[in-house]
Amino acid sequence: MSAAARPIANTRSAAGIPTGRLAVWWVIASEIVIFGGLLGSYIMHRLAHDGWAVEAAATNTWIGAFNTFVLLTSSLFAVLAHAAAVDGNGKLAAKRLLVTCAFGTLFVLVKSYEWTMEISHGFTITSNTFWSFYYTAAGLHALHVIAGVIIMLIVAREAAKNLELHRVELIGIYWHFVDVVWIFLFPLLYIAK
Repeated sequence: MSAAARPIANTRSAAGIPTGRLAVWWVIASEIVIFGGLLGSYIMHRLAHDGWAVEAAATNTWIGAFNTFVLLTSSLFAVLAHAAAVDGNGKLAAKRLLVTCAFGTLFVLVKSYEWTMEISHGFTITSNTFWSFYYTAAGLHALHVIAGVIIMLIVAREAAKNLELHRVELIGIYWHFVDVVWIFLFPLLYIAK
């Protein structure tokens, strides 16, 4: 596609940053405010309520660790997809994005299994404040994983045609943000008992 035929959003830049990348960083900045407020209030409540340690002990650290491995592995494939896109190999980038999507889907399936087990043991969002925070934070994160997988599938479809390869980097930036949020959630919800 010639420069004249490219959408104007792809040809402009602000402060030397391509518009698409700047937009992704703005989205991430707003998400940091949301997750930062949620995690900040969680930490303040956790410090004020010793009883939360008993509730946190009911979370399954092994499942949380497995899901951490799943997300870190998915991020590796997002990086590999970006490398393929930089090399102009859209088909390989698309395949690697699909692997990333598979790991994202696995994360959500494991989270669903985990929640089913917890709810069956009586730990629901209304059980107490710990479980309210747990389901809110983990649920909000899971929604971001689902959104990332959907967007990544769209980007992969275009990348397979060698189109809009710059979007591989953009969804990768978002995906790494989702990964970093989990890196904060895992120790706060599973390890800090």
